[in-house]
Amino acid sequence: MFIIVFGMGASTNSAYASQYELPGTYAPIASYKLLKTAISEAEKLGATYHVGNVLSSDTFYNDDKDATEKWAKMGVMCIEMEAAALYMNAARLGKNALVICTVSNHIITGEETTAEERQNSFGEMIILALETALKLD
Repeated sequence: MFIIVFGMGASTNSAYASQYELPGTYAPIASYKLLKTAISEAEKLGATYHVGNVLSSDTFYNDDKDATEKWAKMGVMCIEMEAAALYMNAARLGKNALVICTVSNHIITGEETTAEERQNSFGEMIILALETALKLD
């Protein structure tokens, strides 16, 4: 069940962006250059991948039992904890950033992988990330 997700955008339920005192809502996104390169490398490797929005959440298991399904209805593909902050920091500093996730547990269906499976099966994503980094100028 290992699924690679490239985080094109990162929604969040945190107040991280408030430090920038923007007069609106900031939409954190990946570097197009890195995203394009990663997709190209994934295709060369024959990797199965998805591109879309991720949720950077302060909580994986929310008291709101419908929260995950609400985000899924908006096209959010996975939940993680750092992408939005990473993308905001990169934007503020004029740097490139891309989040590459390997989904190991499905919060809605309850499908899970073991620690051993995770330890031994994330190689494809790591190779993909390294190949992408090597292509940068």
